[in-house]
Amino acid sequence: MSVSFQTVDEFSEGQRLDNYLLKHLKGVPKSHIYRVIRKGEVRVNKGRKKAEYKLQLDDVVRIPPIRVSESSQVTASDSLKQLLNDSILYEDKGLLIINKPSGLAVHSGSGVTIGVIEALRNMYKDPVELVHRLDRATSGILLIAKKRSVLKNLHEQLSQHQMEKRYTALVKGTWSKKRHTIDAPLYQNSRCTVVDAKGKEAISHFQPLKNFHQQDFEASLVEVLIETGRTHQIRAHAKYAGHPIAGDDKYGDPSFDAEIKTKGLKRLFLHAHQLTFTNPLTNEIQKVQAPLTKDLQDFLDQL
Repeated sequence: MSVSFQTVDEFSEGQRLDNYLLKHLKGVPKSHIYRVIRKGEVRVNKGRKKAEYKLQLDDVVRIPPIRVSESSQVTASDSLKQLLNDSILYEDKGLLIINKPSGLAVHSGSGVTIGVIEALRNMYKDPVELVHRLDRATSGILLIAKKRSVLKNLHEQLSQHQMEKRYTALVKGTWSKKRHTIDAPLYQNSRCTVVDAKGKEAISHFQPLKNFHQQDFEASLVEVLIETGRTHQIRAHAKYAGHPIAGDDKYGDPSFDAEIKTKGLKRLFLHAHQLTFTNPLTNEIQKVQAPLTKDLQDFLDQL
């Protein structure tokens, strides 16, 4: 264990010193971090700073030897790096867009030792940050910023509903082929996301594309356009509408899921297939598409 020196990059500029240390020293209790700051063991540009100090670009932070949890020292395997390399849909100086595989978390935590963002930080010498998130079980388009200015611009587009996100899902039951809008506030409790008046505004538009009937089996392939990006929004809204998504172990219908499992579906049928936004570097509208993964397409083909 030895002292380390970290130079503040553009993604950490403006961040509080305590939050910066929490991010770099995963697994270390907050109380311990505040103690080493108070005792002056943490230095910024060789001087003492308080926990609330806002870091400046190129500040040099002295971090004392602290034993951190193993999870923060994980490096990406060659196979994971190769998987992510093969998943790149688009890349320029400020932006990386990948077609995230199902089953891969976007970041570590909750029993996940390494996610997409940690693996990409292993692969890129410059800092990278997630622009938005996708559930672990969901596949499809994921944006990663390589510059702070790009991250800020894309977050602004998200907050002002200027980014169009479209998903493909297979849901239980047949749905009439007109656009169904679910405008229902979502509240996140300790276990899941539920429709609740005290929640945040959430709007999803479901457009059925094809209905499937086989004896007692009924399902509908839908395109989903979301105006807001709440946690588990599509999954919670689909359940609320009475058409839960196939293969959803949290919001799904167990008997329907058991049936589709016998037909060969082994995962959540939710895929982020199209994203339209303004590229901050070119200022041009960009549309990115990711076709259905082979397992989902193969499943549909045999229905």
